Amino acid sequence: MYIKDIGEHQLLSIINQYCDQTINGDDGAIIAFDSDRNLVVTTDILVENVHFSDRTTPPESIGYRGVTANLSDIAAMGGMPIGITVGLSLRGDTEINWVEKLYQGMKKCLAPYNINIVGGDITKSETNTISITALGKVSASHSIYRHQAQVGDVILVTGNHGLSRAGLEILLFPEKYSHLPPQIREKVIFAHQYPKPRLEVIKYLYELCQYGYRIAGMDSSDGLADAILQICHQSKVGARLDRTSIIVDEAITTIIGRKTAFEWVLYGGEDFELVLCLPLNLAKKIQQEFGEKCQIIGQITSSLEVQIIDQQNSNLQLSLNQKKTFQHF
Repeated sequence: MYIKDIGEHQLLSIINQYCDQTINGDDGAIIAFDSDRNLVVTTDILVENVHFSDRTTPPESIGYRGVTANLSDIAAMGGMPIGITVGLSLRGDTEINWVEKLYQGMKKCLAPYNINIVGGDITKSETNTISITALGKVSASHSIYRHQAQVGDVILVTGNHGLSRAGLEILLFPEKYSHLPPQIREKVIFAHQYPKPRLEVIKYLYELCQYGYRIAGMDSSDGLADAILQICHQSKVGARLDRTSIIVDEAITTIIGRKTAFEWVLYGGEDFELVLCLPLNLAKKIQQEFGEKCQIIGQITSSLEVQIIDQQNSNLQLSLNQKKTFQHF
């Protein structure tokens, strides 16, 4: 039997047998450090022709996106980053300029948060591969886990989903979409190449709730649908989503049409937004602070099903299909 025969999730279940079950399973690992601060650790790997290519991603964007993925994982755990390390496996014929642009993109993403690259490793490889490990800090009372959703919580998401998928589409098939207005092309390409980690939301939560909170959540790097499914599965709850509350950006509908646009919103991935399950009063305060950047799209239920309800037709119920979410194998 091979990895391709069992898929990503079954492979993870095998690997998890060798991991600390009390820590593993979220966007990052929270490790007890002292009485009021815990360490958050997360690692992401980017492989050439799997996660990036010259066709869609210049080296500066590769570095920027790689850092965003890690900072987003730290934010999804309720933490604030304190530093990253970078491991590179490179082909010998890689241009020095490519490497410099890669690190310039990393620094560009880190600079607003005063975070530094504090180490790493370099080795030779037949395929260019970047492995980034981010370190962060969080108090136990502010930690966010996937298993903490409770019946009655609302589901709040940051940003508009599907834009990164739309950007990738245009980069892959530029001739097909050459008729689009430049502002639409630029908007979705920028969303794909330079996504922003939502650390400002976590910082606001810290300031708002000095004595902590109970929030379930994760980031939407593998898609909005995947994030909701993962949270519900680990919390042993269900969800009821209001389709009319899930924003479909007009740029996406202009590119691909409304039906496919909604599929991209649910399953597109690589938006690196936050999906949070929390009490309504706290969600409303976040909305007041960040406005249109945050939307309440549904509620956690006691049913184990995850459904999307169209308010114009109460009989329309769509079950989210995990097979549509991104899988490596």
